[in-house]
Amino acid sequence: MSRHSEKAHAPPTVTVKGRDVRLRTLGLLVLAALAIWFIAANTGSVTIRLWIPEVTLPLWIVLTVTLLVGIVMGMFMAYRRRARR
Repeated sequence: MSRHSEKAHAPPTVTVKGRDVRLRTLGLLVLAALAIWFIAANTGSVTIRLWIPEVTLPLWIVLTVTLLVGIVMGMFMAYRRRARR
C-alpha cells in the first residue's frame, strides 16, 4: 500500500510544537476549558426544586454535577453503540 492511501484514512491532525495532535483532541480541550471557565464564573447560590424538597446550593456544584452526568451518559451511549456493531 502506498503511503498516500494510508494517510487518507487517518484522522485529521495538526502539528503543535512538533507533535501531531488530532483535531478531535483539540476540540475536546477547548470545550473542557470553556466548561471549567463557565463553572468558575458562576458562583452564586441557586434554589433547585427536586419534585417536593427545595435545595439551595452554589451554582458551580449544580453545573459540575450536570457536566459529570452528561459525560457519563455520553460515554454510556457510545459504549452501547460500539457494542451493537
